[in-house]
Amino acid sequence: MKRRDFITQGSAALGLAMLSGNLLANTNAGTVKKFGCQLYSVRDLMPKDAKGTMEKLAGMGYRLFESYSADPFWGMSPKECKKFLKGIDVKMISTHMRLDGITDELAANAAEAGLKYVMCPFIGMQPSMDAWKKVADKFNAAGDICNRHGIKFGYHNHSYSFAFVSGMKGQMVLLENTDPEKVCFELDMCWSEAAGENTMAHLQKYGKRYELCHIKQLISKEPKEGEKRPVQTDLADGVIDYAKLLRVAKDNGMKYYLVEQEQYPKDSITSMANDAEFMKNLVF
Repeated sequence: MKRRDFITQGSAALGLAMLSGNLLANTNAGTVKKFGCQLYSVRDLMPKDAKGTMEKLAGMGYRLFESYSADPFWGMSPKECKKFLKGIDVKMISTHMRLDGITDELAANAAEAGLKYVMCPFIGMQPSMDAWKKVADKFNAAGDICNRHGIKFGYHNHSYSFAFVSGMKGQMVLLENTDPEKVCFELDMCWSEAAGENTMAHLQKYGKRYELCHIKQLISKEPKEGEKRPVQTDLADGVIDYAKLLRVAKDNGMKYYLVEQEQYPKDSITSMANDAEFMKNLVF
């Protein structure tokens, strides 16, 4: 083979290999290497044996916890909680807390325990744009409290936040009337999907405001007859395509991925084990 032909063919082969590599990199190349869970998923077990339950979750592969409850440290001091979690190779990244429970004391304790976020999980449907804007003002104030202690405040949505009522969606009012330096958001993809939101398009537009997400699954996006809301199931068994959603979330800056489940085919701990296996094997 002439040297010129060798170089030409070699360059073509290299180009094809690079193209193939790029195609692979841009399709099914993503994984969530470190995922966590919202401890509310095992709310039937936590009050009885918080440490034992957290140890079981850690053994399944959950490396991040998001807490809940008026006592997010489960009877431990913030320092004790941080030490315990370090011993099982887990970090508590955040906690849910009602808005009126976000005080300087709570924020200081959260920071001492190593948390990065305090999230408001529920505000309820608001009757008008002015009411949503007043909530946004309260969020900014909560953000000031958390910022003083080196952590962030955020809001976790439910489906009502994405409901189109009176010519608006509350979630957009909150996004557009809160200070990004003070308020971030946790996207519950299950409830945005159940509300009929195009979650991927929403992330492409507002992704920089979302730092955490909740991953939970639905049997159907519509409630069954006699049910007030859609029924949840294990991650592998429902209708939400998390391979597509998490690809877009990752591409638009999502930092933390947390499994949550509130209804179970069998029981909470079995579902959490199944969900952990789903997350370990998910490729997007």
